[in-house]
Amino acid sequence: MNKNILIGGAWPYANGSLHIGHVAGLLPGDILARYYRAKGENVFYVSGSDCYGTPITIRAKQENRTPAEISEYYHKEFCEDFKSLGFSYDLYTKTSDEKHIQFVQKFHKKLYAGSYTEERTVKQAFCPTCAKVLTDRFIIGTCPSCGAKTRGDQCDSCNEVLDTENILAPRCSECNTPLEFQESKQIFLLISKLKKELTELLENHPYWRKNAIAFTKRYIDEGLRDRAITRDLDWGIDVPCDGYEEKKIYIWAENVLGYLSATATLCEEKGIPFEEVFGDNARHYYVHGKDNIPFHSIILPALLLGHGDGLRLPDDIISNEYITLEGRKISTSQNWAVWLKDLSRDYHPDAIRYFFIANGPEKRDTDFSKREFAEQNNSELVGAWGNFVNRTLAFLVKYKESQIPEGIVDADIRNKVTEVYKTVGTKIENGQFKEALEAIFELVRFGNKYYDSQEPWKTRTTAPEKCAGTLFNCTWLIGNLAVLLVPFLPFSSEKVLGWLGLTTDWTVQDFTSVQIPKDYSILFTRIETKTE
Repeated sequence: MNKNILIGGAWPYANGSLHIGHVAGLLPGDILARYYRAKGENVFYVSGSDCYGTPITIRAKQENRTPAEISEYYHKEFCEDFKSLGFSYDLYTKTSDEKHIQFVQKFHKKLYAGSYTEERTVKQAFCPTCAKVLTDRFIIGTCPSCGAKTRGDQCDSCNEVLDTENILAPRCSECNTPLEFQESKQIFLLISKLKKELTELLENHPYWRKNAIAFTKRYIDEGLRDRAITRDLDWGIDVPCDGYEEKKIYIWAENVLGYLSATATLCEEKGIPFEEVFGDNARHYYVHGKDNIPFHSIILPALLLGHGDGLRLPDDIISNEYITLEGRKISTSQNWAVWLKDLSRDYHPDAIRYFFIANGPEKRDTDFSKREFAEQNNSELVGAWGNFVNRTLAFLVKYKESQIPEGIVDADIRNKVTEVYKTVGTKIENGQFKEALEAIFELVRFGNKYYDSQEPWKTRTTAPEKCAGTLFNCTWLIGNLAVLLVPFLPFSSEKVLGWLGLTTDWTVQDFTSVQIPKDYSILFTRIETKTE
């Protein structure tokens, strides 16, 4: 029975263009999706644009446009950006989609009827100068946990999820006026009542990345706090509760439900019961940057538990560290970023994917520089993988009339390749993408050494049968390397598979008689670096 694999990529805010940090954080999701499809599993690879929230209203005000106009503009840009890099979402949607809105409201109605929500009177920030209630991102002040300057929802320095009333010296971000606090009724999610369940979730997943374990343990140890799931907002999803007609569902209580709403849409299209995907015969991956860890390891599980239908909790938290740029933290406000739309316009998509997998911030922050990007493209993609493919196929075209000779795969080569399939598959499933890619490129380097050691340019005339065997084994090796590389480098790999008549199925593959296209193309080209 095929397993249901849910892969949820974090939903980027639709208030500005995507940059390389987004690529590094989200690319593992596409690797997982392509791999599990190649294995024949039922894959639900979902994500979308986060169209509500204060950052979008801020951007809209700056540009004298509506939040709907801003979010739709960037949603369309995101769709093009992800397509350009080969992200193979089964559904990339948006939180302003009517199906998401209806799903969230139905989910919240059931949530409110359970024992894990309650109404409370709270203080909310009011700016006397602007004469309006302020949402979190319009509030600036000092983080009570680390003392850093912060905005009102989450501290960028220590990643603490904040309550507005706890921020020290709060002021209006627009006019810098000290804030007043007024009373308002809100619905709260009683996360504190779920300490036992959330602790068990953490303890049952010792293979989560260290940052996810550390952050989640810290939140639990410091004392889980109940959080308001409604807000006095103009832009958002209406609260499905009498007396809350002027309020909206707070963004973090609806955007993480996008994984469920998108899956529900796919289930309807595929004729698969939603309960199966969120049941026992499943594995769920959540892919995001480390600043989103608490929303996936605490908030999402708390919502699922509070809902009460026994919905499957997260299995794998693929939480990435940060990408820095030339040694500095990426800052969109200071325009210190490399934008995805620019990068994908100028370079081969697989070159971009290779760099952010080989240098993925899986365990620590890693740096991006154009020089390092070019050097890795030239040494690994051009000099190793591209060279192995080109030298082999060029030889066949020139001396063998483009025909792959008949032959028998060398037993040692077959065993080596079989073992790499197992190793790479295990590492992908466990979220070790850098190690998986390195294992494949070790095989690429083996292929080049094998070609050199067999000297087909000599044996072509001195030992034709040996030459034919060498070329057969090299081509067979290239075909299986292309299969292994599909999750990582889909554009170039699928091109090679097309030349050799192979599929993307995750298994050792053998040839039938194949004629190499005489006009096959070189896979990668060098990137020139400026000399100092």
